Amino acid sequence: MNMLQVSVWRGGASGGYRIYEVPRQESQSVLDVVTYIQRHIDPTLSYRFACRVGMCGACAMTVNGVARWTCRTHVSKVVKGNAIQIAPLANLPVIKDLVTDMRGFFDKWARARGQFVSGSGTTRKDDFARVASDSPERVAANAGIECIGCGVCYASCDVVSWNPDYLGPAALNRAWTLVNDVRDGARRERLAAVAGDAGCHACHTHLACSERCPKDIEPTASIAGLKRAVARAALKGEL
Repeated sequence: MNMLQVSVWRGGASGGYRIYEVPRQESQSVLDVVTYIQRHIDPTLSYRFACRVGMCGACAMTVNGVARWTCRTHVSKVVKGNAIQIAPLANLPVIKDLVTDMRGFFDKWARARGQFVSGSGTTRKDDFARVASDSPERVAANAGIECIGCGVCYASCDVVSWNPDYLGPAALNRAWTLVNDVRDGARRERLAAVAGDAGCHACHTHLACSERCPKDIEPTASIAGLKRAVARAALKGEL
């Protein structure tokens, strides 16, 4: 039987790789490989997964140096010879093995004011707001609204690795969708939150986030939109 040589990160930040032999199967995903190791070879291996069908993003890991959803990454697309290297996502603290601490990632969503804020004066008794689906604002928001917070873009971002305070592509993409939501009442505060040294202007436009996003979202375009919006607000004296 053809066997895969799988190098898997074990331990915390100061851990190392351990090599396992896993049977090569047809139509085998990287998540299948990790699951085989945990269920048949080493039950102490820690990793995350949930849906297994590319809906939740929980199984994101680094495969041969690239952040990917392992459930939708076929071995045949990434194997080098008969070898695969699997590691936790970059730019995040390692809890154990392939599991990272996502708190900092989501804290940055909060710092970027990533929560919807109802416009002043509206209550639950008011009728639903009606937003034209073809308006420029709605089209811009729609382009980035499918993000599920998997962290692949964050792990792929060079700027995050250089500047740990940088808000990152996911948080800024979320801010951009809300800046374009005409129902939201915190536009000025949100632009102020993303205008600092660790905000949108820190992006170097390397495009790694857009190239790696499993949902085909383009955070780089969202960040460029924020740069323009922040500049206009500053010229108007709003920041």
